[in-house]
Amino acid sequence: MSQYRERFRAVRHAFGAFRQRQKLTGNVRRRVGRHIARVAGEERVNAWVNTYDTYRNQFRSFVHRYIDPDSWYYPYVKNTVKGLLVALLALGMYVFVLNYNFLYLTGAMPSVEELKNPKLNQSSEIYSQDGVMIGKFYAENRTPIKYENIPKQLINALVATEDARFYDHGGVDPRAIGRAVISFGREGGGSTITQQLAKNLFKTRRKTNTGLLTRIPFIRKVIYKSKEWLMALKLERNFSKEEIITYYFNTVDFGSNAFGLKTAARTFFNKAPDSLNVQEGAVLVGLQKATTNYNPLKNPKRSRERRNVVLAQMAKYNFLTKSQADSISALPLETEFTPENPYSGPASYLKNAVQDYVKKWGEENGYDLYTDGLRIITTIDSRMQTYAETATSEKMKQLQRTFDNHWQGRNPWTDEKGAELPGFIDSVARRTERYKSLSRRFMPLYPDSIMYYMKNVKYKMRVFSWTSKRGYDSVEMTPYDSIAYYKHFLQAGMVAIDPRTGYIRAWVGGLDYDYFKYDHVKQGKRQPGSTFKPFVYTTAIDDSLINLSPCDRIQDKPFRKEYRENGEDKIWEPRNSTGYYSYSNMTLRRAMARSVNSITAQLTDRVTPERVAQYAHRMGIKSRLEAVPSIGLGSSDVSLYELVGAYCTFVNDGESTEPIIVQRIEDRDGNVIETFTSQHKRAISPETAFLMRYMLQGGLQEPGGTSQNLWSFDLFKNHNEMGGKTGTTSNNSDGWFVGVSNNLVVGAWVGGDDRSIHFRSTDLGEGAKTALPLVGSFLEKVYRDPKFKNLQGPFPKAVGITKEYLNCGYSGDEETSDESDSTDVSDIATDSTLSPTTPAPDPVTPPDTTKSGQ
Repeated sequence: MSQYRERFRAVRHAFGAFRQRQKLTGNVRRRVGRHIARVAGEERVNAWVNTYDTYRNQFRSFVHRYIDPDSWYYPYVKNTVKGLLVALLALGMYVFVLNYNFLYLTGAMPSVEELKNPKLNQSSEIYSQDGVMIGKFYAENRTPIKYENIPKQLINALVATEDARFYDHGGVDPRAIGRAVISFGREGGGSTITQQLAKNLFKTRRKTNTGLLTRIPFIRKVIYKSKEWLMALKLERNFSKEEIITYYFNTVDFGSNAFGLKTAARTFFNKAPDSLNVQEGAVLVGLQKATTNYNPLKNPKRSRERRNVVLAQMAKYNFLTKSQADSISALPLETEFTPENPYSGPASYLKNAVQDYVKKWGEENGYDLYTDGLRIITTIDSRMQTYAETATSEKMKQLQRTFDNHWQGRNPWTDEKGAELPGFIDSVARRTERYKSLSRRFMPLYPDSIMYYMKNVKYKMRVFSWTSKRGYDSVEMTPYDSIAYYKHFLQAGMVAIDPRTGYIRAWVGGLDYDYFKYDHVKQGKRQPGSTFKPFVYTTAIDDSLINLSPCDRIQDKPFRKEYRENGEDKIWEPRNSTGYYSYSNMTLRRAMARSVNSITAQLTDRVTPERVAQYAHRMGIKSRLEAVPSIGLGSSDVSLYELVGAYCTFVNDGESTEPIIVQRIEDRDGNVIETFTSQHKRAISPETAFLMRYMLQGGLQEPGGTSQNLWSFDLFKNHNEMGGKTGTTSNNSDGWFVGVSNNLVVGAWVGGDDRSIHFRSTDLGEGAKTALPLVGSFLEKVYRDPKFKNLQGPFPKAVGITKEYLNCGYSGDEETSDESDSTDVSDIATDSTLSPTTPAPDPVTPPDTTKSGQ
């Protein structure tokens, strides 16, 4: 009895506590009611209460017609209805919290507008100006596909495997959910295709899309699933089944960096989607269960088993007959893996420049290069690009063979006296990422371990090779040995520009982007040597204070300049590449054609280094130029990109032309967003531009001209005219050549990764033997193409030229032996003095009549 008595007391105590809470709740309600009345007014509140009481009484009267309020079951019915109403209210509040992220509890949901117009992360594509796709930029490698291009059997495979009742439900399948709950997930997860689309499309489980409640593990899963259900219902209201299928195949991740069906078909089978057969489609659908476990490349056995499960599901739902499924299941798994790399294919170095340009433009204009599906039309001509890459490969392969024979048995990194630089590879190794990684691992306790792993531990690696047909060799090599191996290679860069539009037509930044990432067109800067001399002659001809002409003469004699730099007294005495001085009076045209250092030095001194720097900058050189006496011999580093761009001024009638790499940008629907044109500025007079073209032609026409190697190429049909300037720096570290024609300006650079890597003789290392052949071979291929016949032709005829340039007369003491273009721009400190020289007489003789093309 005491036990029952205690239980009765406990029940009574609980009932009393409940009554007390009811009173407190009533007090709270009354207080809330009084506050509402103050705000809304008592009359309005009383009207609301009366309306509520009226509807409540009407509802009770309606219920009491069918249910006796005095019956024993009435309380149960009443409580059940109340429970349902409370549950519906709670569900409504839960949906409200989900939909509007109330108090930031559940994370953001997409708006109705976003649901109606979902935005896929779509790769941006780069095209040449003649319509050839040359690359992509992407966060997710995806190219959208239309519904009509999706094979029907692929759709059937997806429906049979992932959502058999896809065409019967409204986004959420209660039957599938119930089956999944009862079987504890063994018979599927109950997720429909529409739910999967919601997850893929709006990233419902992304860590950045979280709220306060999603930090709780179990609650997080409930919220994520609820969001997918809610969005699936909305998607079904806004889209047809065909549109949902299309969106699904465009959003899904197939692994191996393949997003969307179109990219996956190309990656795994090198096919267009509409060319996929049944078994290939089954492989792709099978990947949806687990992109790594069922990857046909990493796990072919599992992939084949999963493929056969998909085929069995297709037979189960009558998309295939049993015999068809069995016969296809017996087939071997066949793939053709064709991965896409943003930098694979042609113009690999160019893509870096395009990326930098469009990224900056996108930041300023609200576009994302990696997700917005932009269509970027470059100025590159795909055919010229192919010719440029082929010419570079052919000529550099030959030149490398010569270089290797030249240094046979020795390393090519030497000082000015030809001695091998001690510790050269050690210093290079310390700049590598592998060395830095080992330093973080072993410093400061085990410093010796760094070089042990660098010099003694071999790794399997692919290394670039000119001798292999594949372009690489698979070897075992230590990191230290691989550095030394790569330092033996000569590097190159070449760029071709339309001088009037500024459009870059071809861009070769190196030998092979897979192995040499450094771009020698725009990224690399080196001393331009004699290719800088035309800026000195331009200054002398264009500057009204100097006002020279191609016929004016200067004596080839020693030059000595005392000057002060950074508070230090210096003396500069440049040498001619021949090692001697002819003491002849040369016309400016012949002096530039032969690349005579002493005359350029005298001319620089006359016009002043500062003025030379000003003219070079006006014409397109962006790099900082030191206004020192050696500036005219190319002592300041510049890039091939800006040098060739500046030479375009000579062909463009004296207007500088900013090189352009992107012609226009379109959105994913093909609408033009922006078109780009070159900035034109008057840099020199049209007359000076004409005279400098004539001067550059002298490199081919004048006796001893350094560009005459260009005659060995088939370039001068159809009355084609060309000019050019070679350049070679100290110790033959850099070889340059810039060729100009009426419709194309092409420049090339050849050298080692480091200035200490070079030929030992000017005969092998000068620009006429290293860089010029690249330009000549490229132009030869271009001119042989009938599509580029319009690029050939003469320069415009002289109009309104006031200065003498043809009948320059003849000086009997002119030197006729060949010169090279090698320049030594080092400052030579000396106390010696030079005896003055007397100019030779200048008798008049007939002018040189050598014509281009004869």
